[in-house]
Amino acid sequence: MFNSEEHLELFTDMMSEGFIVIDNNGTIQIYNTKAKEIFGILHNQQISHLRGKIEAGDIVIIGDNAVGRDDGNLDAETLEYIGIHDKKINQDDILIAVGVYKDNNIKPVYICKRNNEVTDALKMKTRFLGIDIRVIIDLINKIITIEANGEKFSMNYVRYIGHLVILDRETKKMKFYQAQGYTARGEGLKDILDGKAYMAKGENPEYLNVIGKNIFEIHKGCKTIKEFYDVAKGENISYIDEFKEINGFPTMCTLIPVDKDGKRIGAALKVEDISEIKRVIRERDEALFNLEKIEKQLDEEKMLKELFPNIAGESRKMNYVKKLALKASNTNSTVLILGESGTGKTLIAKAIHEHSKGDGPFVHVNCGTIPETLLESELFGYEKGAFTGARTDGKKGFFEMANGGTILLDEIGEISPAVQVKLLQVLQDKSFYKVGGQEKIKVDVRVIAASNRNLEEEILKGNFREDLYYRINVFPIWIPPLRERKEDIYSLVEILLPAICDKIGCSRKNISVEALNILLNYDWPGNVRELENILERAINLCDGNTIFSKHLILKPNVSEKFETKDIIPLKKSVEEFEKKTIEKVLKLHKGNKNKTMKSLGISKTTFYEKLKKYDIN
Repeated sequence: MFNSEEHLELFTDMMSEGFIVIDNNGTIQIYNTKAKEIFGILHNQQISHLRGKIEAGDIVIIGDNAVGRDDGNLDAETLEYIGIHDKKINQDDILIAVGVYKDNNIKPVYICKRNNEVTDALKMKTRFLGIDIRVIIDLINKIITIEANGEKFSMNYVRYIGHLVILDRETKKMKFYQAQGYTARGEGLKDILDGKAYMAKGENPEYLNVIGKNIFEIHKGCKTIKEFYDVAKGENISYIDEFKEINGFPTMCTLIPVDKDGKRIGAALKVEDISEIKRVIRERDEALFNLEKIEKQLDEEKMLKELFPNIAGESRKMNYVKKLALKASNTNSTVLILGESGTGKTLIAKAIHEHSKGDGPFVHVNCGTIPETLLESELFGYEKGAFTGARTDGKKGFFEMANGGTILLDEIGEISPAVQVKLLQVLQDKSFYKVGGQEKIKVDVRVIAASNRNLEEEILKGNFREDLYYRINVFPIWIPPLRERKEDIYSLVEILLPAICDKIGCSRKNISVEALNILLNYDWPGNVRELENILERAINLCDGNTIFSKHLILKPNVSEKFETKDIIPLKKSVEEFEKKTIEKVLKLHKGNKNKTMKSLGISKTTFYEKLKKYDIN
């Protein structure tokens, strides 16, 4: 069907982009060298090992920055293989674990944190069965390093990755380590722990040749590859240079149907590695590295308090936010501020602007409040007569107003795809055209973006451009919600109370210990903004000089939240309730089984079946 002669293979291997061709059955006809390099099928492996499989007694070391994401769907049940019986481990948790495979006599060592509990890195250093082990999950530089007896195994990642090293129990030697391309080889963490054989590293001839294999053997669970397959089967889809994620790799793809005599015979996919992302990440890392000297020269706590008097909070998490804000103010890099509504993103943006070099304007644009039809003209301005209703003298846009200063694009996740394209151009070239304009306008603007949305999820939904995300995410700052830093409530109340009293024109108020304790026990869904509103309402209700608990009006049942992670199958829930009920009634009747089955109203046969099922003695 396809020409697979030697000269065709030679030609495709000369291409600077990855190139894959499949027939209408999904069978790979062409998979050039560059594609193998991009997806880690072909790479320079410094350390080799033989093929094999995990065996009872092997020592397992895991570093996973998001459980269940890009690790073969690892879950709490699979972790029981290495002695971890912890149902609290959920998807997206950050996990470091060391254990012995299928040996319950050896207690594992592990750390598991929610992803919002770790801001920079999760580390563990231990001596396990005579082996010195160190694991570092570096969330800033996006690298996971596993070190065993001085031998290092590191893996870089873009979004998610599951790293694994297996040591032989007797010899203490490495018998398997994870490397790029593990998805293509079917060597995710769950695959290996489930007992699937792994391939050798070194020459690796057994998986270098992918011709003749089904595309889903190489790329599993990927939306783009499914689309590629659908086109080969006859779907009328095609695109040029679109950003896609394949096996966790950010790529720019061109998808083309292949027809012959009016009949669909396959599809071709051109894949380019996004080198620009690497450049942007390097820019961010260099900016952070060059500014480390500032922290070493100054007393941090005193310095941060003096520099950011309007940003309340002395907790470890808020001090970290202030440190990042200080670093950001000393660079010209684009900043992305993330956090829930009401956490103070605008306040942090203003602080960065105020401590930056130069005295240009600060322009705050709330993208979520401007109608989509007007947003482009508001951001970039328009020429006279550009559209019906336009001012006769035209209008300056927010970017032009912010020239020489800072523009805050608040709620950037609300911007439509069409405006995202033009915004990307401004970030790349520092220039734009007004609506209806012919003259290119150059601007010198520091861009700060803010959002309460998870932009990575918006990318996967197709609502936000991935290339724009990497452009604005040069210097990310995440502001934790108030419920995760309740120790800051003291300093927040201390600052907010007198400020609100001055604003509404009343005498200064104090707050009682009882009322303060209520604030400390509240869950704060609306964050600092909600605290400010509640205090203002309390001040208005308070006739005296002291705010008591009766003056506080809080939302009820805030702490009784039911989240997705709390959901368990109904059958399992019923069984747990049934088991607990039988145990309680048995205890009530002091172990008398006849009285117990009568009280429960079940037959003898059913009763003993349930005792056996639930292992009740």
